[in-house]
Amino acid sequence: MNVAVLLLTTALVLVVAVLAAAGAGKLARLDGATYPAALTRAATAFTTVLTLATAAAGALTVLLT
Repeated sequence: MNVAVLLLTTALVLVVAVLAAAGAGKLARLDGATYPAALTRAATAFTTVLTLATAAAGALTVLLT
């Protein structure tokens, strides 16, 4: 696999994860959660997106090889 494609895909996944975390944190804060609770929800969303991307990449690797 081309190194440039791998780096760009990693960057895209990180950007999507950060955007999802920011959205989750903002929604939690608008819902009346405290700052620590909103940060916890944002961190959970971030790790969930990364876990999902890792699982999808692993499944595609198995299917394509």
